[in-house]
Amino acid sequence: LYQAKLTEAVQAGHEILITGGRSRDAVIAAINVMEDSPLFNAGLGAVFNHAGDIELDASIMEGRLLNAGAVAGVGRIKNPINLANAVLEHSPHVMLIGAGAEEFAASQGLEFVSNDYFKTERRRHQLEKIQREEGGVALSEAAFDSKPDPYAFDEKKLGTVGAVAIDQWGDIAAGTSTGGMTNKRFGRVGDAPIIGAGTYADNQACGISATGHGEYFIRAAVAHDICARVAYKGISLQQAADEVVLDKLVKMQAEGGIIGIDPQANTVFSFNSLGMYRAAIDKTGKLTVLMFGTD
Repeated sequence: LYQAKLTEAVQAGHEILITGGRSRDAVIAAINVMEDSPLFNAGLGAVFNHAGDIELDASIMEGRLLNAGAVAGVGRIKNPINLANAVLEHSPHVMLIGAGAEEFAASQGLEFVSNDYFKTERRRHQLEKIQREEGGVALSEAAFDSKPDPYAFDEKKLGTVGAVAIDQWGDIAAGTSTGGMTNKRFGRVGDAPIIGAGTYADNQACGISATGHGEYFIRAAVAHDICARVAYKGISLQQAADEVVLDKLVKMQAEGGIIGIDPQANTVFSFNSLGMYRAAIDKTGKLTVLMFGTD
């Protein structure tokens, strides 16, 4: 199920690139596929906050001029990544939140839905279970660990979606979209819409989209730190990603991972959890779809 949807997502992005499109449009196309699928914690099928509502965050960045757009706390925009893109393209700002973001979305003619559109039974059960058992918050991110979970691994810890791409002009783009954490406080914002934390792109270094425990990823400035290590230390993207994800984040006891792409179009994955659902199509057109760390 997940493999098929991930394949569809990367193929949607790849199709844009091979027909001469821009990396930013490819990233949006890939993320739209996942936002529109109930499998992932983004768009339809996003997780519930403590009040039983859905609040969505997204960001997108391009590496040529470091342009970026982000939205947080939106509850009626069908595809939050499209709104983040509109902020990048059509506003003087980088980030809009809540009602102001939705007002801007209306002015841009973006598709609105009711908050109920995003809600699925599976996510409602997750919220009820967490409120009943733990009274805490739970990651519902694309990273998951090995703790026993009656809902199986794909229930509680899956979901934030992201994409990275490079086009024929060497422009790198990265984007991330999420519903955040199950049972999060109303108004909580994680790393996904924060430029430099959940998303970063710089043509000289890399494009990164992150997923994991958002509070830690903000504090560690994960996406920017990885790109900075590439730029300043002259190390490979894989090495830079592993330094941050497998060392810096592990020391903080922060679970999660990243997808990345470098100026040579090499794709990298790094995660410190049991698994991270991920897919890539390289410049030769070869498709890779992986689930766990052992793949």
